[in-house]
Amino acid sequence: MSSKTPIEGQGCVADVFLVWFGDSKQWDLRCALGPFSFDPAHICSCEFSLQENLIGALLAIFGHLVVSIALNLQKYCHIRLAGSKDPRAYFKTKTWWLGLFLMLLGELGVFASYAFAPLSLIVPLSAVSVIASAIIGIIFIKEKWKPKDFLRRYVLSFVGCGLAIVGTYLLVTFAPNSHEKMTGENITRHLVSWPFLLYMLVEIILFCLLLYFYKEKNANNIVVILLLVALLGSMTVVTVKAVAGMLVLSIQGNLQLDYPIFYVMFVCMVATAVYQAAFLSQASQMYDSSLIASVGYILSTTIAITAGAVFYLDFIGEDALHICMFALGCLIAFLGVFLITRNRKKAIPFEPYISMDAMPGMQNMHDKGMTVQPHLAPFITAQALPIVIQP
Repeated sequence: MSSKTPIEGQGCVADVFLVWFGDSKQWDLRCALGPFSFDPAHICSCEFSLQENLIGALLAIFGHLVVSIALNLQKYCHIRLAGSKDPRAYFKTKTWWLGLFLMLLGELGVFASYAFAPLSLIVPLSAVSVIASAIIGIIFIKEKWKPKDFLRRYVLSFVGCGLAIVGTYLLVTFAPNSHEKMTGENITRHLVSWPFLLYMLVEIILFCLLLYFYKEKNANNIVVILLLVALLGSMTVVTVKAVAGMLVLSIQGNLQLDYPIFYVMFVCMVATAVYQAAFLSQASQMYDSSLIASVGYILSTTIAITAGAVFYLDFIGEDALHICMFALGCLIAFLGVFLITRNRKKAIPFEPYISMDAMPGMQNMHDKGMTVQPHLAPFITAQALPIVIQP
């Protein structure tokens, strides 16, 4: 007889076999990793780990959804100002500040989600941002279309949203169920483990090679730039989970802020996020944001899941069926995001225009040296790349 039971600190991840010993005439529980005692606390921790997975997934979905709403609110603010004679700057409007508040709230939700659920579950859920942005963009279209034209133009978005939702469902259902308290001792142990050190060596070498070709050989291919972003992003999410987990434990009464590893992880989190944003900014100047969204999501998610599997051992003890179904969910979500972003109108890199200052009697929103907020796509949220889908 076989069942799932948790290993201490890992949740329900080990196969346990009920074995009959003829000599002693009694049943004994044997774990795949060695003898295992029957303890009701193990069953409770199994249920608790599933609850943590659900809490983390809901926080991540909520955060990405709110961030998408916030970005679209700020976009709406810019469009309304550009189409009116209002001389105010964007940061003097209530709509823009509401968008900023919602963005911070969403980012906080995504950050907190890493403390509850495995990294491999939270990272792919950034597809929710693309789904939400596509739906919001379609709802707020100003033009009137005939039903036939509307379906012809947006059929890819509908199919992409459907696939992304199916992929997200599979990700949540078959996500790894490994849980570990983010204490200073556990994080330090993972940090100096030989699998992670080997992974870091490979990643550093690959990053240096890509950076050399990008800077010295002018290899401005989008895959090169977004691979740099993805490699940095993988370290960002690893450190985000550590920092978020240690903060949650500290709030619960198990103080972790006196461990030096907390500050090491915090500095690495900030540094990698800043450089990630810099490379994304350079990519957005050379390529359309829809292409950045699809390619960036695929590369960043794949490498981040790999980093989580190596550092936090997310898939230890998972059976082959769960791993295959999880991978299938990722592939379906990748395809959905690709179809959604493929349907987006490409941005025109340069549009000649006549300055409104040259036209007498016309007010200009750039009066007094005020400028419009720069385009927010792509925008980093821990690791995700939520892109505002423009109609």
